[in-house]
Amino acid sequence: MDSCCENKAGELAQLRGAQAKVLYWVLGINGSMFVIEFVAGWLIGSTALLADSLDMFGDATVYVLTLYALHRSDRTRAGAALVKSGFMFVFGLAVIAEAVHKSVVGSVPEAGAMGIMGVLALAANTVCFIMLLRYRSADLNMRSTWLCSRNDLIANTSVVLAAIAVGVTDSLWPDVIVGLAIAALFLHSAWQVSSEAWVAWRAAGSSSQDMSDEPVGVADSGTCCSSKSCCDNRR
Repeated sequence: MDSCCENKAGELAQLRGAQAKVLYWVLGINGSMFVIEFVAGWLIGSTALLADSLDMFGDATVYVLTLYALHRSDRTRAGAALVKSGFMFVFGLAVIAEAVHKSVVGSVPEAGAMGIMGVLALAANTVCFIMLLRYRSADLNMRSTWLCSRNDLIANTSVVLAAIAVGVTDSLWPDVIVGLAIAALFLHSAWQVSSEAWVAWRAAGSSSQDMSDEPVGVADSGTCCSSKSCCDNRR
């Protein structure tokens, strides 16, 4: 094996290890915040907080799938991104259903508690966003994870603004509107991730087929790692 391939494999292993460490941290943060925010949203009757807690749960699921695919092939990582987009679609539709239900039978949530939870969630997701920022262009799987973290910041900020609006107007509608906005953000990101993942999944499949059809020993030895099997199979 050429030394450049050995070096490349070592660099990839080091990168995957660093990504895994970050993902474990953000998984713990999002998992904890899901429980805290869901209980708070249920107790005070806030659609926006419940939507944001489902966002946290969805992200925790995303991180688990990302960790699963981290050391696997490009096609597996693209497949994991497709599964993640499916979760995002489901949670987006669930939030829309909750917002509609709240608009019909709901009551005005307690603005103070809603605002405190929104600020706490915003602080937690800011930490996650900063940790994931350097890996946003590493691959499609990490990009989809970073997009989830970015959406969290937008959703958390919206919850805080909704809490202020609820306190000022003494109305449930700011809470419902923010819940619907979070759902729309979910669905948009799900479409974006699924579109990119589908292209990557098909491309990886075509690449694998081309490699299987290639005769043994035809790789050009004059260039380092000219055959995709040289380094890519070390992933």
